[in-house]
Amino acid sequence: MNANDAAALIAGALPPSGGPRAATRVWADLGAGAGTFTEALAGLLGPGAQLYAVDREGRAIAALERLAASARSAATIIPRLGDFAERDGWQGLDLPPLDGVLLANALHFVSAADQAAVLARIVARLTSDGRLVVVEYEGRKPGPWVPAPVSLARLRALLPAGVGALRQVGRRPSAYGGMIYAAVAERGAT
Repeated sequence: MNANDAAALIAGALPPSGGPRAATRVWADLGAGAGTFTEALAGLLGPGAQLYAVDREGRAIAALERLAASARSAATIIPRLGDFAERDGWQGLDLPPLDGVLLANALHFVSAADQAAVLARIVARLTSDGRLVVVEYEGRKPGPWVPAPVSLARLRALLPAGVGALRQVGRRPSAYGGMIYAAVAERGAT
């Protein structure tokens, strides 16, 4: 998947440009990896937005720093080394209140027993009308690359109080089997 494919998958999760929520400007991409979804999200957010790109691997941070320095990025990308899944790692990131969080192919690396607590910490960092965007695999069995799959139904069950209904905004076949979905839930939505 390239950045254009990633942008098409998640575009429906962002507020419409020019609308009353177009000022949604501070986001985080947690578990950003080498930056495919970071690049996609930065382009969708546009100039003036800040995008914290978080990963626990030094090689990923180096790739994110190169992306941040390139002209390909519309939003300002701020790489941060840390583990969003660990309580101390999350607090150590010292992120501001966030208008949105993207977890693209990252939640399945959190143990199934910890996924709900991790989502609760993330949602607590969102602004009163912030968005949680999740990209995960549907129909995948656990394996080395997807140790704790998060189907859309499971994600619905994991969401903490304080977020509205989960809405699927994108879906496409995965090159590795099954489907990839993108879904969004808004904090404070009824």
